[in-house]
Amino acid sequence: MLKLWLIRHGMTEGNRHGRYIGVTDEPLCEEGRESLLQMAYPVPQAVYASPMLRCTQTAGILYPGKSIQIIDELAECDFGEFENKNYQELSGNSNYQKWIDSNGTAPFPGGESREEFKDRNLKGFQRAVSDSIRRKLQDAALVVHGGTIMNLMEEYANIERPFYEWHVKNGGGYLVELDEKDWVSGYRELKLCYAFMEG
Repeated sequence: MLKLWLIRHGMTEGNRHGRYIGVTDEPLCEEGRESLLQMAYPVPQAVYASPMLRCTQTAGILYPGKSIQIIDELAECDFGEFENKNYQELSGNSNYQKWIDSNGTAPFPGGESREEFKDRNLKGFQRAVSDSIRRKLQDAALVVHGGTIMNLMEEYANIERPFYEWHVKNGGGYLVELDEKDWVSGYRELKLCYAFMEG
């Protein structure tokens, strides 16, 4: 069995203010860095990460000196015209109201649709899993985004929950495991071992 730590990056200034932070490449804030320094994750054999600064910084703090393999497709959603704004700033925006009315399923105006975002993340995850299996690893960590983790768990978790119910706090995530033979043969399931700091 291959064990995978799915870890959301530490807090950024935008996260603190409830902003939609997707393609905005902001660093961790001081509170985010301090919080990560208090955490102790087991050191995995490999670390994969989104290319965004908040993820590479998180991986560097959690696993100092460990080589990080960047996978572009694991990046967060492009929120389009909602990017770097919070719900107060978007109040009265008709496009935002349409998105809310769709229960968050409509495409982001000028950004990605849920389907495009999910498809991209699943491809990135497959790259990480294939590499881990090829290298015969026993465990690995993926330092990614909240939305990325929600996509992966909604698609593959052995427990059915809708997308938004897989939300985790900054620095939190899930330990999952998969059967390599099943995965390669096309039966793809992530067994949830436990959640940590679940939001």
